[in-house]
Amino acid sequence: MERTNEKYKAYVQILEEELVPAMGCTEPIALAYAAAKAREVLGDLPDSVKIGASGSIIKNVKSVIVPNTNHLKGIPAAAAAGIIAGKAEKELEVIAEVAEEETVRMAEFLKKVPISVEHIDNGVTFDIIVVVEKGGSYAKVRIANYHTNIVLVEKDGEKFIDIPVEGETEEGLTDRTLLNMEDIWDFINTVDVADIKEVIGRQIEYNTAIADEGLKGDYGANIGSVLLDTYGDDVRTRAKARAAAGSDARMNGCELPVIINAGSGNQGMTCSLPVLEYAKEFQCGEEKMYRALALSNLTAIHQKTGIGRLSAYCGAVSAGAAAGAGIAYLCGGGYEEIIHTVVNALAIVSGMVCDGAKASCAAKIAASVDAGILGYNMFLRGQQFYAGDGIVTKGVEATISNIGRLGKDGMKETNEEIIKMMIND
Repeated sequence: MERTNEKYKAYVQILEEELVPAMGCTEPIALAYAAAKAREVLGDLPDSVKIGASGSIIKNVKSVIVPNTNHLKGIPAAAAAGIIAGKAEKELEVIAEVAEEETVRMAEFLKKVPISVEHIDNGVTFDIIVVVEKGGSYAKVRIANYHTNIVLVEKDGEKFIDIPVEGETEEGLTDRTLLNMEDIWDFINTVDVADIKEVIGRQIEYNTAIADEGLKGDYGANIGSVLLDTYGDDVRTRAKARAAAGSDARMNGCELPVIINAGSGNQGMTCSLPVLEYAKEFQCGEEKMYRALALSNLTAIHQKTGIGRLSAYCGAVSAGAAAGAGIAYLCGGGYEEIIHTVVNALAIVSGMVCDGAKASCAAKIAASVDAGILGYNMFLRGQQFYAGDGIVTKGVEATISNIGRLGKDGMKETNEEIIKMMIND
């Protein structure tokens, strides 16, 4: 693929749009971002806060510790963090810098100020509306469809931003439907590594740091440490353990940023850390490592395009299959090995549900990465799943399309049931 090719430029742009830093789990951070923006527009500390959140947002915020809050958890905590300490211009790093006295003020704010939370359904999976009030004045901010997409900013009846939300489109982002496995393969083999070095290099740096911290500290269920203690430290176990450890740290209050993929830190870690571990093990060299990471990242984004940012389909599955593709490439695999790895992995773990962001995400990540590695090793030994084996169908694109249909449409009711269980818990 030539550098002058429009698709080449689009693929570089997609990586730059998706591989961005986030401090903490991305749904509570999006909520903190909306709250910080609303407080900024109001121009004062509110004396009441109203939050409207779609079911999938409630699901992914309810059980997560919000970083830099002294271990506060849930929707009111995320909003309070944004209101008290948020810097809206920093988007998904909105609460990356918080002074100790600000964490004290957050706790006081939560005690004194009424914060109501309403489950809203405007036909959009990703929907956050924050209204802050002081005296007779109010400010309202809405984020829809993806984490930084502010579609409404309003103060006392005056609208500063008012973008119509017409279904689940991602206006302002490069068209993800340009992605397909054949062109991704062409791109990663021909890309000038200098064009992706900064964006991938940052992913390596940030995600390595949080994996190290996850293995050193005591976070969540410590899945990374459990894996290493149980199965030893061969490359396959290390690949799973490091991704799981990064997730455990992040879901449980670690104050290090990560580079996300498809709006998710867990997916960003899952499609990068196992690939990095294999690159180190086989001493693949920097250039091949960067190409493998471009392959895994783009493969994950491609799968998520059909599923959507949030659904009842666990995003670790897509990222684990993508990590398998990156690992297959590092082990000398060509295009056939790559696509069969992805299909095999999807046949193994598709159907794993997303029941929100919390400690068990780390274990789901480990299972998904394992499926990616198994999918590759199956194909090496002449084994594969064929069209007609369940949701597997002829060709990698048709199978990925089936997964999109399963995640977006087929599991819609599953998502609703999970949300009901979590709200009534």
